[in-house]
Amino acid sequence: LSSIPFQEKGELEKYLWSRGKVVAGVDEVGRGCLAGPVYAAATVLDYRKLYKLDEKSRLLMRDSKKLSEKQRCKLIPIIDDIKICTAIGTASVDEIDRYNILSATFLAMNRCIASLSLVPDITLVDGRSKIKGFSGAQQPLVKGDDITFVIAAASNIAKFARDNHMRELGARHPEYGFESHVGYGTKRHLDALAIHGAIPDHRKSFAPVARAIEALGN
Repeated sequence: LSSIPFQEKGELEKYLWSRGKVVAGVDEVGRGCLAGPVYAAATVLDYRKLYKLDEKSRLLMRDSKKLSEKQRCKLIPIIDDIKICTAIGTASVDEIDRYNILSATFLAMNRCIASLSLVPDITLVDGRSKIKGFSGAQQPLVKGDDITFVIAAASNIAKFARDNHMRELGARHPEYGFESHVGYGTKRHLDALAIHGAIPDHRKSFAPVARAIEALGN
């Protein structure tokens, strides 16, 4: 597949779908955060419904990092209307610290694919790496959320779910500001770590958290 010169967004998945393949897209959110689980989502779309969408709605379906929260809130119901199935998988902070972030990300990805109500014939994965431990057919795609709608949909579902989790965490620990930075290492977050130290939701294997723990002795 990687050798086929698909030019337009959606051409690859349309090619596969036209040949009767169940196509899943997988993406993750939260690998670079200092706190909270890593999330992954798997999505299977109904391409008949996708291509009946107006252009404005299809243009919304892109990398979650390129959308505002307001845009993402508009997009999630659109994905719900055109999906065949979606699933979310997570890997906990304990698993991240125990296995490392890459291995934990693969755990989350395997979990979301296993939770789909359909078994995909091929899974398109955002990034350069195949999902370790997954035995099904898969194709990694660099900037996959720019190339395919199905990975873009997965990206936004994972982002929406993880942000909600981090907002809930922020309500329990307002001193860290999780609702604004969702666990990334912003100045506000690093300052809070320096003052308050780490909580169980922090990834202790990540250097900024480890340094804060060492400095405060907690």
